[in-house]
Amino acid sequence: MTRGTVRRHVRIASAPGAIWSYVGDAARIPEWWPGITAADVDGDKRTITTGSGIPMPEQIVTVDRLQHRFQYRITGGLFQEHLSTIDVIDLGDGTCLVVYGVDADPATMALVIGGAAGNALEHLKSLMEGR
Repeated sequence: MTRGTVRRHVRIASAPGAIWSYVGDAARIPEWWPGITAADVDGDKRTITTGSGIPMPEQIVTVDRLQHRFQYRITGGLFQEHLSTIDVIDLGDGTCLVVYGVDADPATMALVIGGAAGNALEHLKSLMEGR
């Protein structure tokens, strides 16, 4: 099999709604994901632009405001298949667990995105906790 799965997570001292205001808004990804400089959203289509100027087309699959879940597929580039899922889970103690999972074919792309996602989650934590 050439498919790979990577999951990253971070615990953030913040209310779920505050975190969701970043991750649940497709246009705000440049604010919390280092290396993404722009995001153009048109309905369920989003095109992100990387710091090196490469546009990457995506399809937004799920925006679930109740469960705080955002899913998207990268529809171009080196991918045969891709699905990323971001979940914001309220732990009930003033903190949330933010989980980013990526499934991709080829598997090496899951590793690349998973590594970048880990950095993005740490950056999101810094933004939310004011560090």
